[in-house]
Amino acid sequence: MRRVLKDLKIMLLANLWIVPVLAALIGAVFYFVAPPPPMSARMATGAEGGGYRIFAEKLKQELAKEGFELTLVPSAGSRDNLKRLLAADSQVEIALVQSGLERQLDAADHARLHSLGAVYQEPLWLFYRSGLDLERIADLLPLRLAIGSADSGTLAATEAILGANAITPEQYPPSWQTTGGGKAGRALMAGELDAAFFIGPAENALVQQLAAHPDLSLATFRRAAAYEARLPFLKRITVGEGLLNLAQNAPARDTVTLSAVATLVINQNFHPGLAPLILEAAREVMKHGSLLDQAGAFPSAEPRTFALSGDAEHYYNNGLPLLQRYLPFRIASLADRYIILLIPLLVVLIPLFKAVGPLYRWRIRARIYRWYKYLREIDRQLDAGTLPERLDAEVARLEQLEDELAKVEVPLSYSNELYELHVHLRYVIERLRTLQQRRAPRSEPVG
Repeated sequence: MRRVLKDLKIMLLANLWIVPVLAALIGAVFYFVAPPPPMSARMATGAEGGGYRIFAEKLKQELAKEGFELTLVPSAGSRDNLKRLLAADSQVEIALVQSGLERQLDAADHARLHSLGAVYQEPLWLFYRSGLDLERIADLLPLRLAIGSADSGTLAATEAILGANAITPEQYPPSWQTTGGGKAGRALMAGELDAAFFIGPAENALVQQLAAHPDLSLATFRRAAAYEARLPFLKRITVGEGLLNLAQNAPARDTVTLSAVATLVINQNFHPGLAPLILEAAREVMKHGSLLDQAGAFPSAEPRTFALSGDAEHYYNNGLPLLQRYLPFRIASLADRYIILLIPLLVVLIPLFKAVGPLYRWRIRARIYRWYKYLREIDRQLDAGTLPERLDAEVARLEQLEDELAKVEVPLSYSNELYELHVHLRYVIERLRTLQQRRAPRSEPVG
């Protein structure tokens, strides 16, 4: 056992050169590898109680299970969210944005943003006071109408619908109000408005409240196919009889309306490595679907409002990265990045470790063979006859070398070569001593 430990010690000392090489390679890996994704992000949502806020709260809860902190930033709505994403000192990295708003951006701003995909449908609801004759959009002109609050997705969709009917903002009557959400809903139920546009999921508390109100009705878009053809970001959907409230059978008949989609939009501050984490959390939020969304339908890469981020596209095509399927996100994201550099590192290390054996053998044998160089020189001088005048000095030198050689340690497998060197050294010493004796002056016998 002691001999094995000694051999191991010799081997380690002979290969100490590999330590700084490995340290340099590992240091390069840590230097060049991309930093791991942050474990927090800020998300622009919408007004308190709105559909965006409710979805974002659920998303936050799912992300918290992975130790990820999602900070929710209230806003005025979709338009405001786009402004926050594009701000020079943007305080958010991700936001919910209604499809169709991307058409209002110039090419430069459009290119600065990317999409993680759609997460749910956002139907457009037009509630009006029962008893009013409302057949076409033009019938809204004499009414007290709420078209959505400033910077909201509701206002953007309403303006698109009105514009398709050749009703421009300059033609809006004074009785129309740029208000929406809870404020518009309360005014409508109180009789202060005749009609109002809203956008939000069917489960939204305000939509449910308006649908259950006995004095209100839900308008149907009979020309939904025409709107869909002219406004491709809006899709026709059917709200079945009683879908919003079975007890009160609201709506009273199958109703056709139009729907945008809520999309997750990111800016350049968003770390791409977070895309699979957030999309998987969104899938968990929507796994059971909703009143209008089928289970498992969202998140979806379609419709593509902005260019889909590369990591999001990989998620839709392949699902979660392999390691994230089995490991916590924090660990898997680190491993993913280091594995990328592990392959080129192995390409370097394999030949490096292959060279350890030959180099080790060379270093051990070099400890032995360097003595042979001196012995060979003595042999050459003996053959050339140039050594006799230094015989005493050379013998003393060789005997000193013999003492030094006795202290040399080599692994057991190389002991035969060391012993052969001892024999050869002793052989040369004996040759020199023989030569000394031949050259010594003979004393005359006493007569």
